[in-house]
Amino acid sequence: MLGAVDGREIARISSTGVDVAGAIEYGRTVGGPALAAMTFHERAAALKTLALTLMAGKQEFYELSAETGATARDSGVDIDGGFGTLLSYASKARRELPNDTVYLDGALEKLGKKGTFAGQHVYTTRRGVAVQINAFNFPVWGFLEKLAPAFVAGVPSIVKPASPSAFLTELVFRRIVESGLLPEGSVQLLCGSARGVLDHLGEQDSVAFTGSADTAAMLRAHPGVVSGVVRFNGEADSLNASILGPDVTAGSEEFELYVEQLVTEMTVKAGQKCTAIRRAFVPENLVDDVVDAASRRLSEVVVGDPRVEGVTMGALASVDQRDEVRQSVRALSATARIVYGDPDSVDVVGADAATGAFLSPILLRCDDRDATEPHDIEAFGPVSTVLGYRDAADVVELAARGKGSLVASLVTADPVIAREIVLGLAPYHGRVLVLDRTDARESTGHGSPLPVLVHGGPGRAGGGEELGGIRGVLHHMQRTAIQGSPDVLTAVGRRWVPGATRTEGDVHPFRKNLGELTLGDTIVAGPRRVTRSDIDHFAEFTGDTFYAHTDPEAAAANPLFGGIVAHGYLVVSLAAGLFVNPAPGPVLANFGVDGLRFLTPVAAEDELTVTLTAKQITPRTNADYGEVRWDATVTNQKGEAVAEYDVLTLVAKPDENEDAAAADQQLVGAQR
Repeated sequence: MLGAVDGREIARISSTGVDVAGAIEYGRTVGGPALAAMTFHERAAALKTLALTLMAGKQEFYELSAETGATARDSGVDIDGGFGTLLSYASKARRELPNDTVYLDGALEKLGKKGTFAGQHVYTTRRGVAVQINAFNFPVWGFLEKLAPAFVAGVPSIVKPASPSAFLTELVFRRIVESGLLPEGSVQLLCGSARGVLDHLGEQDSVAFTGSADTAAMLRAHPGVVSGVVRFNGEADSLNASILGPDVTAGSEEFELYVEQLVTEMTVKAGQKCTAIRRAFVPENLVDDVVDAASRRLSEVVVGDPRVEGVTMGALASVDQRDEVRQSVRALSATARIVYGDPDSVDVVGADAATGAFLSPILLRCDDRDATEPHDIEAFGPVSTVLGYRDAADVVELAARGKGSLVASLVTADPVIAREIVLGLAPYHGRVLVLDRTDARESTGHGSPLPVLVHGGPGRAGGGEELGGIRGVLHHMQRTAIQGSPDVLTAVGRRWVPGATRTEGDVHPFRKNLGELTLGDTIVAGPRRVTRSDIDHFAEFTGDTFYAHTDPEAAAANPLFGGIVAHGYLVVSLAAGLFVNPAPGPVLANFGVDGLRFLTPVAAEDELTVTLTAKQITPRTNADYGEVRWDATVTNQKGEAVAEYDVLTLVAKPDENEDAAAADQQLVGAQR
């Protein structure tokens, strides 16, 4: 492996003699069981600690990153972006996934009239390995953006970096191993050739690939992938578009934002980003203005050794990569002309242009509406082509000629135009950024995939998805429809479902700590008569004097009510008064209500009864309490449900001293 700046040898790489089949089996039999035994929250905690550990020592990664041609800005996108992805997934997993190994997908599906037979979709961890084949341009982020969701899902990873920058991936991986924070076998590294890997995969395994569309097609058709029914996720070539809205005028704030973004996307990572802007669509009357403004900004770009102060764009990953980009520029020049830059000549600061993989930023202009090259050829470097368009419908059609892309951006100050173009772009893109003066300060930009959003695209872009928050985690899991009785579904999903066994004991459920409480623990409280004076007082006290609660004639005329009815929130408040145990105890706080629905109007003199059942119990790994979700159903004297909702509370864990004392007492009793 040669340095991108000066061509000197950085490292040697080979996979000769590697037992690929053994590595895959090791992941399945050692890493897989270790991860499967951990809950989502435990995996998240490990990722968070790992990210913080790596961040504390990131300076050595920055120093080595310069050998890939990356500037400090480029390295930040790659290195800090990678560590930030780990932290994002750790946070999402703790907030949105249960402290369990099973994830429930959607609501219970009732399959029988009597409620004794139902269905529930669940996600469970697949028992294979996730083979991750990465591109050369992001040796850290590309590695970690695939690892994070697989790890949270409980699937061991085999990481295969691209050879030109594998030395940086290896350094980060080495620090991960040295940290001892991840279970043995949960992450493995394979450098050099990946030959033979796909031959040993099966139906529980998956492949996530980033690279060219041709290579993706070859891997997708591999006999091992086809016969083994291996899940394949591809992220391939992408001729991403950026559109200057038809409402924008030269010199306006949106115009400047557009030009700034275009130049940034051309020069960050020397244009070696799968999300970089390859096609810049501009209203026909503004093409000259955009070309002039972009050329002025590009003239300020300083190309050279990224370690030299003042350099704003480094080298491409390798001399071979530079030559590929030059070839692509020549192909694009068949129907476009270069308006800025020279693919064969560039002024370089602090390095020798003859030995380094340096290239000038290249801006082309294509006035041929029938040209196919701008929509077919991706020059994977600091290259973009400006194309004119006529109107909103026209630019949507032109963007679609890219046959599917990872991302498109639209710069406009008109929300109506934004809707028209966004909805036209959406079927052909995985992500669409709309940029204007309002969101510009906080915007992460056209080319920044975010852990919480889908990263992928249809068609030419590969048809797959990476990232996407919890969606990214679920890609690695198996969704299964479980059918059974309410008690079975409660046991499988560890969430009480209607019709399952309820337990009414002598101890109020609010007097039980997290260790004592069990699913199905129930209290039935009531009845409580609702009087007209209750309704009047609530209206006066809260200021909610909606006519259904205060005007008998108007309320009677409404077929939904037929007369004065109680406020829905009065019903909920009265229900709380029935089930709450007021003394201090294990229940620390109520932090919300989910799914509240008012089902039947409550009239004066109706009697309310509430049934409260422990529905879901989620201990927090980093606190001395957990979350308890309670199923609340309020009925009237006829047994009709008038309100249904979930009550969310924080409940204390057992006191460790009390647990120890109880254990000692049990031991004494056993000895006697």
